[in-house]
Amino acid sequence: MRIVVTGGSGFIGSHLCERFLSDRHDVVCVDNLLTGDRKNIEPFLANPRFRFVEHDVSKPIHLDDRIDWILHFASPASPVDYARLPIQTLKVGALGTHNSLGLAKACGARFLLASTSEVYGDPLVSPQPETYWGNVNPIGPRGVYDEAKRFAEAITMAYHTVHGLNTRIVRIFNTYGPRMKLSDGRLIPNMLVQTLRNEPLTVYGDGSQTRSFCFVSDLVDGIVRLMESGHHDPMNLGNPEERTILDFIKALEEIVGRPLPTVNRPLPTDDPKVRCPNIARARSTLGWEPRVSLRDGLRRTLDDFRSRL
Repeated sequence: MRIVVTGGSGFIGSHLCERFLSDRHDVVCVDNLLTGDRKNIEPFLANPRFRFVEHDVSKPIHLDDRIDWILHFASPASPVDYARLPIQTLKVGALGTHNSLGLAKACGARFLLASTSEVYGDPLVSPQPETYWGNVNPIGPRGVYDEAKRFAEAITMAYHTVHGLNTRIVRIFNTYGPRMKLSDGRLIPNMLVQTLRNEPLTVYGDGSQTRSFCFVSDLVDGIVRLMESGHHDPMNLGNPEERTILDFIKALEEIVGRPLPTVNRPLPTDDPKVRCPNIARARSTLGWEPRVSLRDGLRRTLDDFRSRL
């Protein structure tokens, strides 16, 4: 197949490019490098089946060749980035999704939207099923990302309903692994960098808030299965094993073999108190669930961070 990945030089996007190349597909990576990193795709540039197009998908996209699949991952994804780039985040969620859907419609391509667990906001229901509508503050500091993705889901489903476009929507929960930006600002990159620098770990609030952590190879496998399925409604992909921040620190201490000092900071505005996916739909529809343990995934990610720090 010939597969387009928007945001393909980003963390998850680059792993998707790598997977599709290993499956011997032709891959077109479209990215304006606003938050992506060219280093993530450098190993692929010499591959004749890989093409890099530097372009902002918030502007119209023109690709002449046949396209079978489009996976739309272009967007700032970390709180640090979308706080710094609020208008660009909204534009790529709205205009970028519209342009990518238009390309899929013109080519008759299968389309996947990379949505997020952030559509659930600070959830009042846990774990969160796809049927939960969320608890989002549209004008809060996270609103630009949350609402961009909620709009992107709505227009994706509209294209499916009105134009019969063959669409998929994946709601991605906390994912980690090699190639994450060292300055990403989320829990795992922050704490791994602080650990490697022998700095105290920053704990926001009292550390009782929960997260779930899915290794990137598991997520990529789930996305490929979703693309190959006939499922059009939103699909949660993430690890259903819920941990508090303090539990995560204990797991990290076991891996590095030493106590890790912490420093407490106020909880950011609208920071979710709980975050855990209900993956019953993915289990029953895709036969998917995460396989990489937190211990193994953290070791592999720590090694990658160490090599880049």
